[in-house]
Amino acid sequence: MAFDRRKFMGASAATGAAVALAGATSSPASAQEAQEAQQASKGPRTYAFTVMGTTDLHGNVFNWDYFTDKEFDDKAHNDVGLAKISTLVNQVRSEKGRCNTLMIDAGDTIQGTQLSYYYAKVDPITARRGPVHPMAQAMNAIGYDAAALGNHEFNYGIPVLRKFEEQCDFPLLGANALDAKTLRPAFAPYSMHRLRTPHGRDVKVAVLGLTNPGIAIWDKANVAGKMTFPGLEEQAAKYVPKLRSMGADVVIVSAHSGSSGTSSYGDQLPYIENAAGLVAEQVPGIDAILVGHAHTEIPEYRVKNKATGKDVVLSEPLKWGQRLTLFDFELVWEKGRWSVAKVSAKVLNSNTVAEDPKIVRLLSDEHRKVVAYVNQVIGTSTQAMSSAEGPVKDVPIIDLINHVQAETVKGALAGTEWAALPVLSQASCFSRTAAVPAGQVTIKDAAGLYPFENTLEARLLTGAQLKDYLEYSARYYVQTAPGGVVDPAKITNSESVPDYNYDAVYGLTYDIDIAQPVGSRIVGLSFQGKPVDPAARFVFAVNNYRASGGGNFPHVPKAQQLWANSEEIRNTIIQWVKAKGTVDPSAFASVDWRLTRAGVPVF
Repeated sequence: MAFDRRKFMGASAATGAAVALAGATSSPASAQEAQEAQQASKGPRTYAFTVMGTTDLHGNVFNWDYFTDKEFDDKAHNDVGLAKISTLVNQVRSEKGRCNTLMIDAGDTIQGTQLSYYYAKVDPITARRGPVHPMAQAMNAIGYDAAALGNHEFNYGIPVLRKFEEQCDFPLLGANALDAKTLRPAFAPYSMHRLRTPHGRDVKVAVLGLTNPGIAIWDKANVAGKMTFPGLEEQAAKYVPKLRSMGADVVIVSAHSGSSGTSSYGDQLPYIENAAGLVAEQVPGIDAILVGHAHTEIPEYRVKNKATGKDVVLSEPLKWGQRLTLFDFELVWEKGRWSVAKVSAKVLNSNTVAEDPKIVRLLSDEHRKVVAYVNQVIGTSTQAMSSAEGPVKDVPIIDLINHVQAETVKGALAGTEWAALPVLSQASCFSRTAAVPAGQVTIKDAAGLYPFENTLEARLLTGAQLKDYLEYSARYYVQTAPGGVVDPAKITNSESVPDYNYDAVYGLTYDIDIAQPVGSRIVGLSFQGKPVDPAARFVFAVNNYRASGGGNFPHVPKAQQLWANSEEIRNTIIQWVKAKGTVDPSAFASVDWRLTRAGVPVF
């Protein structure tokens, strides 16, 4: 039976409360008193339970990479997917007793693989008599108790998210996802779970869900005027005392927000993107936080709360179902209530177990449909292209993305007042394993170039602004003195900048002098063989994530928007390949940028 949001919100909707009780109800007071009297002579009563957690599953059910159409693998030989997680969960429940466990998630569930894309766009769950989302099926089968909303939940629009919510047997939580007009919770802020102890006094565990304020920027087209997303700290400060007053013995936060206290959107919002650590530090009454969003592995991280001096235990399991967090709680009955005596956390590696046959059987048909879909041939390529060197070299496969984007924008602006302006384009190396083979090109090959659901815009920038943009992008490289051998694996991702926040700009030529400090690296910036005039105007083809402030690049978010498209860029690439029939890198690829040190090319 699907989770009924209206029933769950019930009479408490006006205050944003939501309560779900798991397990049996408490014994009658007289029986409890008798048990207490009997127990008093035997020493303190204790109870232990475990909360399991996942995050950033991003549409991974199976240990399968739909972009390569083979079993997932990486350098560390990690495995992915809920089928593996299910096996770990079964083992923990067998050891601890199912009645002594809860299972939660910290968001980013329905976007990221071709499996999740297929059931949002190709065979959408929103269609009349549409299918049940594979992630809902898998999570229901595993028996999740609650899940926080992630920012990527909003990528396909609110109707898809609402349908997914309807299909889940557990609540989607978001205390800081508010209706824009009423400022009341648009989703259940929290859930309450009752665990039955052998001592006659149940333990009430509250799970507070918090999502990322950046949704207002990253998915502006889907949420503007509909929902608003205040900061995590202020909403936690509002709800944690309420949960305690409702009798919660344990308060757990499931936060789709990293722990570092940083933001990728600069001063565009008054809230912190990665605020989980700040919540632990500033809001008293929290016992543990399941952290998401940052795609890092944190088995256990302790933050001392400023008001109470007590440690709050944080844990972030690695993305895509590669890890399962275990929070182990030890409680003691004292002064007429349960109190937390000890909390610890660790992660389990999903590569240590086989996939759960139950999940495999449940979703094998959906898997086969998506495999058939991604293997459809849409064209041919005259040569093989790879993104392996994309972070350090101007490679044809990134030029392909940029060429398609530039051509699309030129076509869209034809006949307008902007038609005569030169069109430039930005793209990142989204995946170091993306490849287009020589010969037949399939949907999976084209889609693998662009694993995100970004759409395309055109913004108006000056030459001076583009120089600033490139200088900011070039902070991605580690400052490296002239001379000596350069290891390509060690000169990127400076300041923890991810690959997707390093942009190459197509249509200009320039050097990046990595011997120079950040802000003084772009050399010889030219357009059609001439130095770029700082006052010259250019049309900039840019994805909506970057245009809305993602990565905190300068100028673009405030630049005039000339055109925008709702079609995902990867679909634009697929349609372009279909229309052309043949992909010939000689028609669009050139080496327009390079890394140098004091004028000498690095490679």
